[in-house]
Amino acid sequence: MIPKNVIVYLAIFTFYVFSDKCKPVYYDAYLGEPISEEEYLEHVKKNTTFWCVNIILEPCDPDAWRSLDGSCTDLNHPSRGMPHTPTLRLLPPFYSGNGFEPRKAKCGEPLPLERPLRTSLLPEARIPDQVFTQLVTHFLVFFVSDILSLHDTVNYVTWKPYCCLPQGQKDRECIPVKIPNDDPVHRFGNLRCMRLTRPFTFQSVGCVKNSTKPERIISSTSTLDLSKVYGQSLEALASKGRLFKSGLLKFEIEDGRIWPPSMKTQITPCLVNRKPRETRCHDTPDETTNSLPGINLFSVWFYRLHNNVAYALAKVNPCWDDEKLFQTARDINIAIMVQILYYELLPSLMGYDNLLREGLITWSKGFRDSYNDKVLPQISTEYATVLRWFHVVQENNQKLYNPEGCYMRSIPLTNISLRTGWFGVDNNMDYITQGAFRQASGRFDSLVDPDIAEIGLGPVTEGTDIPAFDLVKNRHFGMAPYVKYVELWHGISVNTFDDLIGVIKPEMLDIIKEKYKHVEDIDLLAGLWVELPATGSFLPKTLQYLMLEQHFRFLVSDRHWYERPNRPHAFNLDQLLEIRKATIASFMCSVGDTVTEIQPSAFVRPGPGNEITSCDYIPKIDFRAWKDPLCRRCRYSSVEGQREGPVLP
Repeated sequence: MIPKNVIVYLAIFTFYVFSDKCKPVYYDAYLGEPISEEEYLEHVKKNTTFWCVNIILEPCDPDAWRSLDGSCTDLNHPSRGMPHTPTLRLLPPFYSGNGFEPRKAKCGEPLPLERPLRTSLLPEARIPDQVFTQLVTHFLVFFVSDILSLHDTVNYVTWKPYCCLPQGQKDRECIPVKIPNDDPVHRFGNLRCMRLTRPFTFQSVGCVKNSTKPERIISSTSTLDLSKVYGQSLEALASKGRLFKSGLLKFEIEDGRIWPPSMKTQITPCLVNRKPRETRCHDTPDETTNSLPGINLFSVWFYRLHNNVAYALAKVNPCWDDEKLFQTARDINIAIMVQILYYELLPSLMGYDNLLREGLITWSKGFRDSYNDKVLPQISTEYATVLRWFHVVQENNQKLYNPEGCYMRSIPLTNISLRTGWFGVDNNMDYITQGAFRQASGRFDSLVDPDIAEIGLGPVTEGTDIPAFDLVKNRHFGMAPYVKYVELWHGISVNTFDDLIGVIKPEMLDIIKEKYKHVEDIDLLAGLWVELPATGSFLPKTLQYLMLEQHFRFLVSDRHWYERPNRPHAFNLDQLLEIRKATIASFMCSVGDTVTEIQPSAFVRPGPGNEITSCDYIPKIDFRAWKDPLCRRCRYSSVEGQREGPVLP
């Protein structure tokens, strides 16, 4: 039976949709312009509404909380920031011919095959990094899932699994990766093909004519908003997320651990759960929480953090109703995530002074307002592509530790993808959590873990070279040649391979010359694989610039950015100073399974100056900063809000 409060909520939602007083406004997802009801019905007939139309139920309220679907992030362009809105091109796309196939080499021949190019530029090795922990890659995977989408992967795994079969030769969407006979891994085997499909574009899904240049389509909002926790629609949040009590999200307790609700149906996205023991599969507003381990872990942890915050707010403000508790807890949860990303992870990777100099962060603890309503909330196509560089630092072998720091065993990351049930048995959630801040990440170098390069998605596909797939997508997204970005960001002219001396690692430049016939043939992603790091950074210099550009856009295009003093429901100074205390260590102490001690800088390996210490010594957020003086007028018997009566002065 559906709870009464959910029925009421859905009734209100239905009223908004169908009431003459508040008709929805339909927007062309690609153009960002309103369309008529007749045009909307045309999309309904063609079954393209999901991809091509965004719907805003009521006019933007400048004083409202952040929306779930990204609408009204920009009041002048209400649909921008929603799912299925265009990415931004920093450089014009490069395609070959009117069919918009991947560009050819300068000589007119096809570019080098992706698989042999990857095996030459990215050798396979498993070498631990000397600086960073597994928390870095887990957090990065989760963060990327908040702004990108998985439908391109689902397409070749589930919807079109035949791309290496004869049937695939007749399907234009299939773009299988060829494995040459002299492949260093498969030359003695029979595998000569890895299945893959073309990326989704506005053209391929029917929003825009195929005679136009393909533009990438993404099914996530383009703001940092924890959409993996809260979803992107009121319906999903109402039916699967909110408890509608004390501002909480629905939850379950099993063996002393707090989880999101688990699906009770047989049809689940947890494809490789090993029944009958592994039954857990999160029934959350966004089901892709059940995908990669990093997404799974941080989705559970931020889910828990929301409820921790809601409980704390209810304790200091017993007169707040469910809606205010929920929205405030969500706002704080998002702010904590962004604070950790901008002031801890990115400075660790890219250099604190670099970020300070570029204006991405501030030395001040107080407010800053960099909002610019002339900048649309968008993600650049280049940024969405080069984020795939981080596959080179993924360590597949997950080491499991007990709470005392004793090594227990290990399991390949590829074995637990799409396998949420594994986390719920044999104390695995405890052990992988402990391993996340004790184990080193993969080395930040021109190397790739063998399992990431050969297995990828584990048992759901036969052979998956993830970096080679990334290179294929680089070409199908029409990325400009690598040297065009070098010229754009480095301010140098590149006419010959020798012009890249001091840009590309010396030992890799000879291989680049061997594989590419002309310097302008170099793929963007291939160049990043072999590029020297930026000064004071662990990232390749061109990747550093592309990330700085995009993260500055996140900052200036988000009307609800948590550091703004004049945003809707803005923090006061005391509250912002409490948010500034947030670190990945304090986060893990709050929500991590059996985490009672941790190193203060938990993205960095424990060692001298960063010793593992009790959580009692890790600074924590004091939620008394959110104390509402109006709540002194009455008292409540519990956080559920049962009024007892007036409190005398």
